[in-house]
Amino acid sequence: MRPLTAQTAPPARAGAVRGGEPREDGEAVPARPRRLAGRLGKDPSGRRALAGRLRPHRTGILAGTLLGLLGGLLSLAQPLAAKRLVDELGGGRTAAGWVLLLSVLVLAGAVLAAAGQYVLERTGEAVVHTVRRQLTAHLLRLRVPAVERAEPGDLISRATSDTTVLRQTAVQSVASAVVGSLLLVATVVLMGLLDAVLLGVTLGALVLVAVAVAAVAPRIGRAARQAQEAVGAMGSALERVLGAFRTVKAAGAEPRETARLHEAADGARRAGVRAAGWEAVSATAGSVAVQVAFLAVLGVGGARVASGATEVSTLVAFLLYLFSLGPRVHQLVDVVGRFQEGSAAALRVREVERLPAEHLGAGPGSAPAPAPAGTDLPEPASLVFDRVGFSYRAGLPPVHREVSFTVPARGMTALVGPSGAGKTTVFSLVERFHEPDTGRVLLDGRDVRDWPLAELRAAIGYVEQDSPVLSGTLRDNLLFGVPPSGGRHLEEVLRRTRLEALVARLPQGLDTPVGHRGDRLSGGERQRVAVARALLRSPRLLLLDEATSQLDAANEAALRDTVADAARSTTVLVVAHRLSTVIAADRIVVMEEGRVRAVGTHDELLAGDALYRGLAATQLPGPLSGDRGRNGTGRAAKARGRREG
Repeated sequence: MRPLTAQTAPPARAGAVRGGEPREDGEAVPARPRRLAGRLGKDPSGRRALAGRLRPHRTGILAGTLLGLLGGLLSLAQPLAAKRLVDELGGGRTAAGWVLLLSVLVLAGAVLAAAGQYVLERTGEAVVHTVRRQLTAHLLRLRVPAVERAEPGDLISRATSDTTVLRQTAVQSVASAVVGSLLLVATVVLMGLLDAVLLGVTLGALVLVAVAVAAVAPRIGRAARQAQEAVGAMGSALERVLGAFRTVKAAGAEPRETARLHEAADGARRAGVRAAGWEAVSATAGSVAVQVAFLAVLGVGGARVASGATEVSTLVAFLLYLFSLGPRVHQLVDVVGRFQEGSAAALRVREVERLPAEHLGAGPGSAPAPAPAGTDLPEPASLVFDRVGFSYRAGLPPVHREVSFTVPARGMTALVGPSGAGKTTVFSLVERFHEPDTGRVLLDGRDVRDWPLAELRAAIGYVEQDSPVLSGTLRDNLLFGVPPSGGRHLEEVLRRTRLEALVARLPQGLDTPVGHRGDRLSGGERQRVAVARALLRSPRLLLLDEATSQLDAANEAALRDTVADAARSTTVLVVAHRLSTVIAADRIVVMEEGRVRAVGTHDELLAGDALYRGLAATQLPGPLSGDRGRNGTGRAAKARGRREG
């Protein structure tokens, strides 16, 4: 096989092709995550977003509202019963019946109000349960670029604290607004029937409430959104620190990071204080208006009783209605603030749901490839990159420039080249974490964009460069995403990846917790767990990204044998900076500055490609031959011994 030399490409700035900070392999990661911008669209207040959350639960909201309304109506009958009681007592007649009726009204009203409150609380839990299920399902289906551009802590805040705000405010605020408004209107009507003059005095004071609420409500809404965004920013800052906890401690950066967290906490406090201040202004206006109304009614009503224009019992009933009017005014004022908070929370949740998501469902023609006769291993897949061009964002230099190469079914193909050449991006395009701007990526002759994502990823085993391990037991991690049939090969895979000794050493064996992000395992152990997990999937295509970078020489040699063995039955594509890992590959693809520079075997590339020869010279002391890769370091050692002799 002769090396294929590509045309010289214009230099691309290595390590900057993604517009962010460079990774270990030199490829830049996407720009630093940021909190989601408030894309409010045509609903800046969030009322439609909130209404959309409540609509599926309207039956529960209606039931709770009706019960609360019935309880409130019974409370409105109490002042009329009290008036008749005063009239009967004033006339020297017995009033036992009215006392009994008044007691029944009080008790029944309290029971109905409590029942309505329970139904609304239960409905509120149903609302937040539905939202959390939908939101978490959507978060896990988000496209990789959308997650890379967002702050994880902010996303977590929207799924937890913002949904809690919905439970605490949304249902209660809607029901309270309906019940409070109807009862307020009914109370005003009954007060007018009792004494129109006193009603006019009351309404004059209540105008103050309406003016204050109308002026303050938009400010409450803005302050509530800012407070919730500040909480999200604090969550992002905390997630950032906990995600690199050892690095923070090793750098002695605790004071600096503590200051950043305190700054975020201060921002959340300031935003919360602003929201509380506007709510206090609104509540104070309502309280002052009710007090002014009470004093005015007491003065004017006393004068009317003295002049004989009205009766004492009428004044007593009117004052009782005024007393009940006060809490209803406070309730409505409070509802304004809660409604604004709930709307802001619904708006933040909707922003997440508008992020682009993947569709994982299988489509037509998604049946897996048949297994060869007499085995449960699937048929290995072929892979072709056909003139692929790609950049992570518009305006950035391309990562891939007309990249073309072929990976035949079965065997091992290696990707090598300087840092920033675009090797890891090859895997991102195969897995459809990103999609090419030009050209095609073909798996078994079929564009990966035409594959149902669930089927595509089920055919691939992927070992990432940092070999992430999830919190849970070792068994959970090994069988993570593995079909039920894969568990039958667990003991064999443990032996092939040299994990048997680890399992024997752990106190609970496979059921031992591995800690947060696998921090109870060494880097090499995490890499072997990731490789074992990929092998248990029995993939048609195995992608290994620096899978041996943290292994010692003995375990690296053992894992090379494991990969070589896997390559006999599946297709293996390896990215490696350490050429000792890949010199025995069936073919090696040399990449530089986003292009394929050459393709060949180790010996062919040594003879025909200067870049590969330079990489080999810096990493492989002694004779630069294929024998070194195929027979390990032993033959090279013997050759050195002969020379020394």
